[in-house]
Amino acid sequence: MKHVIIHTDGACKGNPGPGGWGALLEFNGRRRELKGGEAQTTNNRMELTAAIRALEALKEPCQVTLYTDSSYLMQGLTEWLPGWKKRGWRTADKKPVKNQDLWQQLDAAAARHVVEWRWVKGHSGHDGNEAADRLANEGVALGLAAAD
Repeated sequence: MKHVIIHTDGACKGNPGPGGWGALLEFNGRRRELKGGEAQTTNNRMELTAAIRALEALKEPCQVTLYTDSSYLMQGLTEWLPGWKKRGWRTADKKPVKNQDLWQQLDAAAARHVVEWRWVKGHSGHDGNEAADRLANEGVALGLAAAD
């Protein structure tokens, strides 16, 4: 099984506001950059979208190490998601899960692969995270263009 390293990031100018997402995929010495933006969104939605688009870009099941600087993404995947699914997409206090549509897409995209989720501190000189941050900010420009 191929091992792919992925770095993802989301960005938003205003929250909500124009946003962007970026992902850097690395396999066997090759790099692929992905990015996109939306005119009106939130930072959390962009963090989720980055991970979804990166996993969906893989053409076959892979072993993936995915790095994110989003505590929201990490906690959602490693702590909250199983409970949400058991409770019919409700939080512990019975409220609807925010961004349920994206959490469900991410859950489905991740299910095709063997994913190890890793958190990194943002803006701390981690090369992959810095590249994903740059792509996410380029994505914001695409979101701003869509807003015009």
